[in-house]
Amino acid sequence: MDEIHIRDLVVRTIIGTNPEERLERQDVLINITLYTDTRPAGRSDDLADTINYRDVAKKVMTLAEQSQFYLVEKLAEEIAALALSDPRVDRVRVAVEKPGAVRFARSVGVCIERGRV
Repeated sequence: MDEIHIRDLVVRTIIGTNPEERLERQDVLINITLYTDTRPAGRSDDLADTINYRDVAKKVMTLAEQSQFYLVEKLAEEIAALALSDPRVDRVRVAVEKPGAVRFARSVGVCIERGRV
């Protein structure tokens, strides 16, 4: 399976379980790998034959910026569901990180992989 990557997408959202995290938006780092067949686009050189990563990134940004989830796990699940709503996506890997959430760690987060059932 071929891969389309969206790396280091930074969005600002309300996320966290601590009361102070619920007051202001914070940066969240998102990485997405879409598993799909890119051969049709490789043959045609036509954007209509592939997944438009710009559209996916915009949808993910809108989702994250409008959400107020408590857990990065929930945000990752919602991003995976959004990606899988495109029938050309067979599987998706989503990593969501909160930079600076833990002292002495650059970031903490989760990475999930979901596919069609």
